[in-house]
Amino acid sequence: MKIASIQLDIAWENKKENLRKAEHFIHMAKSDGCDIVVFPEMFNVGFSMNIKSIAEPEDGSTIITLSELAKKYEINLIAGYPEQAGLKAKNVSISMNRKGQVIARYIKNHPFSFAKENEYYHPGNDQSIFEIDYTKCSMFICYDLRFPELFRMVARSVKIIFVIANWPEIRQAHWESLLKARAIENQCFIVGVNRIGKDGNGLVYAGGSLVCDPSGNERSRGGKQQEYISTELDVSDVDCIRKKFPFLQDMKYITYLA
Repeated sequence: MKIASIQLDIAWENKKENLRKAEHFIHMAKSDGCDIVVFPEMFNVGFSMNIKSIAEPEDGSTIITLSELAKKYEINLIAGYPEQAGLKAKNVSISMNRKGQVIARYIKNHPFSFAKENEYYHPGNDQSIFEIDYTKCSMFICYDLRFPELFRMVARSVKIIFVIANWPEIRQAHWESLLKARAIENQCFIVGVNRIGKDGNGLVYAGGSLVCDPSGNERSRGGKQQEYISTELDVSDVDCIRKKFPFLQDMKYITYLA
């Protein structure tokens, strides 16, 4: 499987411009023979709390455009966007197949309370397991990365976990360390895709998108600029490492106390 990680410099609350950039990179990925294109969290507007202006329905303009692009280029997509949900919104990630159909939808389980995201976005309560070209996958969003129990819930069932993010440069070391840790402890590929640039709140993002193999080794790394990063994976590596080191067999399911 060949994956295109798109380290986007997101134009603040500008859907038209971000979707224009998206098509540019989707075309590039298709020309390069990629199977899937992965965009950051809330790629169409940036990490904004201005939900009255940016949130859209489940079948809104962003999903319609992505569907058209997936069909046009016959390629799988993963992308995040803000979705309307009453007085609040939902921070959503979708997986879309080559026919432009949404095959999986995940709502961020842990809104980032440090930035008051929880005051504007409802938390999700479920995980998502889906297939991309016969490979079982899952996906999480940004702050979810700090909660390893989420990843444990899907670990045995999947071979690739995607993490899309708007992860600020000030905590860049945490981003890299946690991605590697999630790969090692769950013995699967972790594909972390982060944005770059400065957002409307003045926060700076340094990219550093990473693909880690089931042993935590880096397969690719993004720099500090907007860029397209392609990574070819052999998903059978997951079976090999789990057979050689059958650590997941010793997992225990623990009930956490409040």
